[in-house]
Amino acid sequence: MGKLLILNGSPRAPKSNSKEYAQLFSSVCPLETDYFAISKTNHLELCSKLEAYGDILLVFPLYADGIPVTLLNFLKTLEANPPQHKPTVSVLINCGFLEPEQNDVAVQMVGLFCSQNGYPFGSVLQIGSGEAILSTPFRMLVRGRMKKLASAIAKKQSRTWKVTMPLPKRVFLRASTAYWENYGKRNGITKEQMETMEIEKP
Repeated sequence: MGKLLILNGSPRAPKSNSKEYAQLFSSVCPLETDYFAISKTNHLELCSKLEAYGDILLVFPLYADGIPVTLLNFLKTLEANPPQHKPTVSVLINCGFLEPEQNDVAVQMVGLFCSQNGYPFGSVLQIGSGEAILSTPFRMLVRGRMKKLASAIAKKQSRTWKVTMPLPKRVFLRASTAYWENYGKRNGITKEQMETMEIEKP
């Protein structure tokens, strides 16, 4: 079997949910895997590594209905510095919305990059309900889809799966609101502050 390179495109890569998803994927993948977080300074280094891999798995969160700038900038560098033998690109994306189809546009963005630059596009796992799902019994649903994703990548199949917590939207919204309010309290931030753009200022 070949080797698979997992690239974490989260802006918060060292402490990200994407890192946890990548670790979970590695634990069920039959292929030999290597993991790297994309940073501002390692684009060329990562581009040079791609020759050694038959597959890439891009793991990242949804940002403003698209791919995060961390991943976008890497793809720009990759476009200018492609490997001679182009690996198959698969996607593992998560979002904070309950509906995993909120990830559709971001997946299409990666697919467009692949079609325009000659990379085979592989399989996709879209995860809804963000980090919350990993701390609930529904984690087993994610693990099950991870196994399917890993198997499809190993078999060079092009498949798409979606998974989320099987909850009514009103229940999810109530629980997620309580989670973020408590998260803010632990960090000295009020609900009112979280509802303004001031929270984005350093």
